[in-house]
Amino acid sequence: MTYKTRRRLSLLILLVGLPLYIVVAVTAINLMDRPSIFVELLVYVGLGVLWAVPLKAVFRGIGQADPDGPDSGS
Repeated sequence: MTYKTRRRLSLLILLVGLPLYIVVAVTAINLMDRPSIFVELLVYVGLGVLWAVPLKAVFRGIGQADPDGPDSGS
């Protein structure tokens, strides 16, 4: 996957996918009839880490300069 594609995909994930994921996570907790605060915290922390694991390859190196682009230092 090219750098430009990964950059666009990461932006789409952060602006659309992550808010949808948060809504689904909060809805799932509410359907559980509000468990204890400790269980709720563990679920939120687990889900907070879980979304990033499969997407690690997309986000890797996005903050760096384009490796395929022209050198701007010369």
